[in-house]
Amino acid sequence: MAHVASRPNTFPALVRHHAQVRGQRPAIREKDLGIWQTLTWAQLAAQAHELAAGLAALGVQAGQHVAVIGENRPRLYLAMIATQFLGAIPVPLYQDAVAEEMLYVLQDAEISVIVVEDQEQVDKMLEVADRCPAMRHVIYDDPRGLRHYSDPMLLSWEQLQEQGRAYEQAHPTEVDARVAAVDPDAPAAMFYTSGTTGKPKGVVLTHRALIGRAEVAERFEGLTDHEDVLAYLPPAWIGQNMFSYTQFLVTGFTVNHPESPETVAIDMHAIGPTYYFAPPRVLEALLTHVMIRMEDASAAKRWLFHRCMALARRVGVRILDGDPSVKPWDRLKYALGNFLIYAPLRNTLGMGRVRVAYTAGEAIGPDLFMFYRSIGINLKQLYGSTETSVFVCVQADGRVRDDTVGPPCEDVEIRVAENGEIQLRSPGMFQGYYRNPEATAESYTEDGWYHTGDAGYLDTDGQLKIIDRAKDVGKLTDGNLFAPKYIENKLKFFPFIKEVVAFGADRPEVCVFINIDLEAVGNWAERRGLPYAGYTDLAAKPEVYDLIRDCINQVNQDLSTDPKLAASQVARFLILHKELDPDDDELTRTRKVRRAFIAQKYAVLVDALFAGRDRQHIETEVKFEDGRSGMIAADLRIEHAERVPVTPLKKAA
Repeated sequence: MAHVASRPNTFPALVRHHAQVRGQRPAIREKDLGIWQTLTWAQLAAQAHELAAGLAALGVQAGQHVAVIGENRPRLYLAMIATQFLGAIPVPLYQDAVAEEMLYVLQDAEISVIVVEDQEQVDKMLEVADRCPAMRHVIYDDPRGLRHYSDPMLLSWEQLQEQGRAYEQAHPTEVDARVAAVDPDAPAAMFYTSGTTGKPKGVVLTHRALIGRAEVAERFEGLTDHEDVLAYLPPAWIGQNMFSYTQFLVTGFTVNHPESPETVAIDMHAIGPTYYFAPPRVLEALLTHVMIRMEDASAAKRWLFHRCMALARRVGVRILDGDPSVKPWDRLKYALGNFLIYAPLRNTLGMGRVRVAYTAGEAIGPDLFMFYRSIGINLKQLYGSTETSVFVCVQADGRVRDDTVGPPCEDVEIRVAENGEIQLRSPGMFQGYYRNPEATAESYTEDGWYHTGDAGYLDTDGQLKIIDRAKDVGKLTDGNLFAPKYIENKLKFFPFIKEVVAFGADRPEVCVFINIDLEAVGNWAERRGLPYAGYTDLAAKPEVYDLIRDCINQVNQDLSTDPKLAASQVARFLILHKELDPDDDELTRTRKVRRAFIAQKYAVLVDALFAGRDRQHIETEVKFEDGRSGMIAADLRIEHAERVPVTPLKKAA
């Protein structure tokens, strides 16, 4: 087992511990030009030491912030480790954020040294440099396209290494001394919130908080240093950072970096991770690809697939949970289905070796969740947040349900306030919001419990059930419960629907905006000989409206059987003329819907839905990738969905 009673309690000490204990074992693997390159723990520790000396040569002091911007790359991990060697604090930023978004963080955290991946990120830094007086050095990993850049603050990765070697010769004991001086209760990293309700806030997390929660997960799942993990999501997201950085440095397993975002599926298949983490949107996309491929398969293969999936839905989850009541005949049929469909499907998804998989970041639709479990993938729900170092609740093997996120983790206490809000206490709590004591104080109750902002309850089994964000849960005008996320997730299970925004609080009924999935619907249209000129054209097709209406009608049928949500069936819908986009402030960088902003931006469409109109003109400002702005205009159709009549007895109390 990787668990060691005397394990160090700071990140620099952990790196050096692994270099001593498992020095020749692979720490990081990266696919570069089609070939997997390996960095051992001994090499990782040596390079981190050298880079730390280079950062010290640039004047980085303990307690200062160092920004790290780019895709999930080994050198950016090394930059974060080297920063922590000096007692400084890495601040990862979302690589797809525009320069203006980064500007706020760079100013707020008073960033002087920035490590970036490539030319794209260098250009962003140069764009805002004149408004960041603290900015002194920008270090880049990939030199492509930067040959003729002459700004004196630019420094290549190799130049930083050279400076580190020279500094080490002149100050041979400084890095060691600074590693030894790192306090477990000092800040280890700072992550900025997604900003769903205003300006992002810097969440300060200590070495002890992060490492302690990773140790809890290690004990809970029996993780060892032989795990293989795929690092493919933004390092700025606390979920990915916990799994492929913190957990990696605590447990000492191998982290694998795909060649590029476009090759993740191929590289995942080659890696075969044993410990896997994905937000619902990634799992939705994987399922969409599967369903598209099945639509293109022969009639016989489609028949076999659907027959096997019907069996999997009926008994697959029970078999995975070790339920002894499953009949031998069903077990035999499932074993045959596993040979013909489930095992090849898991292999296609790159999940053939997965021992445990987690999903987190937002609520996952029950249908999507059970699809993966039914084919034999041990997918579990995890509940937490940036402020709590991720691990608050985790589902245990044999006790996994689609409607809960599991019981509280080790040493976590949970209570439900009178208004239904989940509140908690945990050793993994953040130190505070950076330079924002007012917001820090507001995030706690008077008696010291943290406000999660989520509404839910603990069931009789001691498992936490999340209904929705507390601010989003409301009631229809007749008093029935309205939980928008629950409705949205049920609709997003369909491969043709990429995003949904539901409205209904203080309204007589529920109406929704739909974003179609361009790949899935485009494939569907092409097989039917339906021409289209792009997203806007395809989204307006009457045939596509019929397709989406069928999906909504199925969800309404399902909702009609739920006593609490039967009244929340969708009455009317429209298909948006553009995809919701983080660059247009409609989604956060973690792809969460900014509901209040969308309601305000598209108020004319919301009003048209509830007024019963059949069409509405809209003009929308959009931002293009090159930074320019433009307008998109469209006349959107508004259509009715078919609601299932329910009796008064099925209304919520």
